[in-house]
Amino acid sequence: MLVAEDEAVTRLLMTSTLTRFGYDVIAVEDGQRAWEVLSEPNPPALALLDWQMPGLDGPEICERIRARQATSYTYLLLVTARSSKSDVVAGLSAGADDFISKPVDPEELRARLRVGERVLKLEQSLAEQITRLQEEKAHVQELQGMIPICMHCKRIRSQEQLWERVETYIEQHSSAKFSHALCQDCLEKHYPESDE
Repeated sequence: MLVAEDEAVTRLLMTSTLTRFGYDVIAVEDGQRAWEVLSEPNPPALALLDWQMPGLDGPEICERIRARQATSYTYLLLVTARSSKSDVVAGLSAGADDFISKPVDPEELRARLRVGERVLKLEQSLAEQITRLQEEKAHVQELQGMIPICMHCKRIRSQEQLWERVETYIEQHSSAKFSHALCQDCLEKHYPESDE
């Protein structure tokens, strides 16, 4: 979890509270440093951002986070003394997920962070399902629709316009594997001596 707070005593208090709640905390003193941490390859999934900080303020960081193409979601909680409807609208419009008012009540903070954890778990579950569906779609591959097949030799024309044996085509376009054997009719036709 990231804590971005420019006031040293408040930052220390929040870090101590969050550590007691079981979080690994990265604490920074300004918005620019917060943005750098959130831009790293594996950024914290939860961020507690002060509204007003030197460098970048909380809403600016929210806007930047929401504008990037990220592979995972970052849950953003703005900490502010502001409480007017226009401030709430501005913060949510910038991309914040939630607000908490200063001075921060530890139990309210814990409850709001639990909401964030539920959202992150849901997002992770959805991402895993999407990945699984994409893998299943890739597994199905091209064995759908019309397949051009020669009416005499039964070879199949590939996308590269090459004529391939049915077995080769199916193995390349599915997970099926072939094991060759002889049916009774072919056994009698091609190996009549085996009946004797």
